[in-house]
Amino acid sequence: MSDHRSRFLRLAIEADALRFGEFVLKSGRTSPYFFNAGHFDSGARLAALAACYADALDTAGTAFDLLFGPAYKGIPLATALACEFARRGRDLPVAFDRKEAKTHGEGGSLIGAPLAGRRVLVVDDVITAGTAVRHALGLITAAGGIPAGIVIALDRQEVIDTDATPRRSAAQAVSAEHGIPVVAVAGLEDLLAFTGENATLSAEQARLGEYRTRYGAA
Repeated sequence: MSDHRSRFLRLAIEADALRFGEFVLKSGRTSPYFFNAGHFDSGARLAALAACYADALDTAGTAFDLLFGPAYKGIPLATALACEFARRGRDLPVAFDRKEAKTHGEGGSLIGAPLAGRRVLVVDDVITAGTAVRHALGLITAAGGIPAGIVIALDRQEVIDTDATPRRSAAQAVSAEHGIPVVAVAGLEDLLAFTGENATLSAEQARLGEYRTRYGAA
């Protein structure tokens, strides 16, 4: 496992952003783990998380000119990532959206750098059903931006519909639909490997493996 993946999983567990147990998801499935990026709730934690995002993007080689953070969790994530890239010598513009368009002042639903003509990278925590990220891609296109990719913290790598053929995850579906890469800092496969290498978490591996067998994407 590459360093940024194991480093991210350690950070997520230490921040209580990644927990093990029994969690009922919005889909109704009972999952043996749960991820909440909102627990990266300090400057140090966000900085460490942003470094993992940057390393994953550097490894993937994704080309982009602007960072876009969908409201709400994507806003601090894109901001922290911009700060990390600036620390590394690359000053990137940042933009994000409002949940509701503003009708006074400067108005509109977008804040920050202009998107027109730029290759835009969407920065978010997860892709669950893909609804939110599709909305963000629509905003980007409408503003004249060029969707260049999506980066997320954790890819659950599970199917939306177990009866569908092929068995595609939400991230795979969005990637295929829009013809852009989805880069994940880590995925369920990495979590399985990580728990197998960690004596205190090895008991979780069997339940994670069963969940992947039942819901895992191709």
